[in-house]
Amino acid sequence: MTRRDLTHAPLVEAALGRTPRRTPVWFMRQAGRSLPEYRAVREGIDMLDSCFIPELLAEITVQPVRRHDMDGAILFSDIVVPLKAAGVDVDIVPGRGPVMGSPVRSRGDVDKLPVLEDAVPEVAAGIEAVLGELNDSQALIGFVGAPFTLASYLIEGGPSKNHEKTKAMMHAEPDTWHALMRRLVPTIMSFLKTQVDAGIDAMQLFDSWAGFLTEADYREHVLPYSAEILASVEGVIPRIHFGVATGELLGAMSEAGSEVMGVDWRVPLDTAATRFASPRVLQGNLDPALLLAGSDVIRAEVIRIKDEAARAIASGTATGHIFNLGHGVLPTTDPDAITEAVRIIHEEA
Repeated sequence: MTRRDLTHAPLVEAALGRTPRRTPVWFMRQAGRSLPEYRAVREGIDMLDSCFIPELLAEITVQPVRRHDMDGAILFSDIVVPLKAAGVDVDIVPGRGPVMGSPVRSRGDVDKLPVLEDAVPEVAAGIEAVLGELNDSQALIGFVGAPFTLASYLIEGGPSKNHEKTKAMMHAEPDTWHALMRRLVPTIMSFLKTQVDAGIDAMQLFDSWAGFLTEADYREHVLPYSAEILASVEGVIPRIHFGVATGELLGAMSEAGSEVMGVDWRVPLDTAATRFASPRVLQGNLDPALLLAGSDVIRAEVIRIKDEAARAIASGTATGHIFNLGHGVLPTTDPDAITEAVRIIHEEA
């Protein structure tokens, strides 16, 4: 397909290391529960079902761009969507998260795990509808879950506080672990290809649970597979890599190959940049809770974060900055506070 010309889109310019006309901003989970219009259109519809209804997927994706003047729309989806599309028995249970019908605990389970080989037409149709609403300054960001996080959900059977079964397999049955990684990567890449072929302008690889790993475990058991996924779209669209509580892993994660490294709120941006294997564009990293603290606090934090990014760029350890939260928008956030935060980000030099 012919890709959109986003030469002057701030988010794409920043992701490629150029200087945009304003600091681009988008927020993780901006399309979600904080918005009354989201709750209205989702009423009575299961989360996973929503991800496979093209017109609903598109509406939810563009809601925050309409309301908040975001520079990027993040595709409304979930990290387990490719598993569902492949035929895995998975549901998202309200108040808990993704839950598997049958956990993956043995090599036999791994070998029976379905692999997504075809495009997901519902998602492609939703992307087409989104692109019809965005202008040439607004980027559409696709995303996929990283293989470690998907593996943890599969092995644990759902969300886990300690990931003990996952780590036990990783260390006690490394052959089974690596077989699971090799089984998951094609599914993730296939889902990413659906999004790229449909026209997304950038992508984020999201690793929810990587922060529970040591650097040694990440390098041996995760990094090669995340790098393979990112390499599959190298030179096609800008790539963002983000994990929660991954301050100690930033160096290793930066070796996976993305142009942009997301940083959660725990690490100052200028400190984070010194940990990268080579200079990258920074993304982040306002604490989501501070959106509830009022305009004065938000403004002070925006100035601090921009100053950190500017220092990193001036020192040569970073090549640009995309403003974001250090994780996702909290459901209790006042939508007007999000709009105000975006306005402050755009106006503060």
